[in-house]
Amino acid sequence: MVATVTSAGSAGQPCRMRIPAAHTCVMELTAWRTFVTACRLGSLSAAAAELGYTQSAVSRQIAALERRLGTSLIERHVRGVRATPAGEVFHHHALVVLKEIDRALTAVRDVPLGRPLNVGATPSLAAGIVPAAVRRLVDAGGPLRWSLSPGLSADLHDRVIAGDLDVAVVTDAPPGLPHGPRVERRFLGMDEMVVVLPAGHPRAGHGPVHIRALADETWVEDNTGSATLLRQHAARAGVTTDVDLGAADLPGKVALVAAGHAIALIPGVLAHALRTDVTTVNLVDPPTRGIYAVTPRRASHPSAGPLIDQLATAFGQHRQPSPEAMGPTVPSGSHPRRDATSHMR
Repeated sequence: MVATVTSAGSAGQPCRMRIPAAHTCVMELTAWRTFVTACRLGSLSAAAAELGYTQSAVSRQIAALERRLGTSLIERHVRGVRATPAGEVFHHHALVVLKEIDRALTAVRDVPLGRPLNVGATPSLAAGIVPAAVRRLVDAGGPLRWSLSPGLSADLHDRVIAGDLDVAVVTDAPPGLPHGPRVERRFLGMDEMVVVLPAGHPRAGHGPVHIRALADETWVEDNTGSATLLRQHAARAGVTTDVDLGAADLPGKVALVAAGHAIALIPGVLAHALRTDVTTVNLVDPPTRGIYAVTPRRASHPSAGPLIDQLATAFGQHRQPSPEAMGPTVPSGSHPRRDATSHMR
């Protein structure tokens, strides 16, 4: 009896490996990991160094794997090794298998202590709102093992689908949130954007300020979403703003403001967590962004719901909109003004 693995080879042609079924149950995962590591590093010696083996041990493991599969998986070249067409096919499947095995081992180890709650959040939300909500959750319900992963909304959305995150706290800032049948979204509230200034700026301590008064300033932004909100807001006021400086991330953007190089648009939820050498000023009719909690439709972590309730309370949102009431996401920056208990339309 044989098992046949079929996939597209590097030239687009079907690539088949006939694997004896008995052998599929006994292949050592050590060899699988060694092969995957050698492919990633492109070198048997580098794989040996990373895994703590000798180079000959790495060669033997891969050779044994090739004998069991009945095909060559790697070929040597002047700079190291690369996967053969059959090796590319096996590499794809090996990555999937090893990832699931690692998840299984982690899940088993976590049974006595409870599985950790894996939370993702955009950088501005991870800087204060989310940790504070977890603190209230712990105070109310006792110790909780959890982790926090900052990231961009679209990436966090994908990680929820992939099963890496139990809940992601994201925004609909441009380019907006994707829609997908495998996740559920709960609207938490609206966040008004503010302008961050150097502490000695002439506008510091005054406000709200109309964007026309700031249009000629030097602006810095760290992502296209925030820059789009700024340009949309200025356009509605009949002026233009130039984003003259770029920053790698939110702390870098604020650092440029603190040094007096520019001013910037930042989320209102971040205002209380800023460094002391900058200040914020409110805008007249400010741009806004919706805040959402995204969870998988499958059975979620038991602490995900209580955490989302804590977040909703923090945003003053005490009722969850129904999916019918949610409708399509309103384009970023054009949300109607609403009171604290209204829903997305």
